[in-house]
Amino acid sequence: MIKSIDHIVLTAQDIDKTIQFYCGVLGMTLDRSTPAGSSSERLALCFGFQKINLHQAASPYMPHAQNPISGAVDICFLSDTPIEEWIKIFTQYSIPVEEGPIAKTGATGPLCSIYVRDPDGNLIEVSNLTS
Repeated sequence: MIKSIDHIVLTAQDIDKTIQFYCGVLGMTLDRSTPAGSSSERLALCFGFQKINLHQAASPYMPHAQNPISGAVDICFLSDTPIEEWIKIFTQYSIPVEEGPIAKTGATGPLCSIYVRDPDGNLIEVSNLTS
C-alpha cells in the first residue's frame, strides 16, 4: 500500500522567478544537489518533511512526465500562519488572491483557504486547518 508522497515535480519556465515565489514569498528553502553519476545540478524546494523538485521547462530531467508543462499544477499547502496574515503577505508582493477566504475540506478535515497563482500560473491554495 502507498503510505505517503516523497516528492512532486514542478515544471517552471523561469526557475529564478519560481524560486523567488516559493522561497521568498512562501518561505520554503532551496536545496541544490548533484546526484551520483550525474553532472546536472538538481534544485528542490523544501518545507517540513516535503520536497518539490524543479525542472526547467525547456530541458526537464529524464525521466519526466509525458507532457512536462508549466502551469498545470493545482496544489494545497497547509500552514499554521493565519490566513489573514497570508493575505497581507500576498498583498505585500502584489500577488492577487483569486478566491477566499473560503471553507474547504482537506485530506484531514475542514480548511479555511485562499487561492493565488505562482509565476507559471499554477493554482496555489494556502490553508489553515479549522475545527
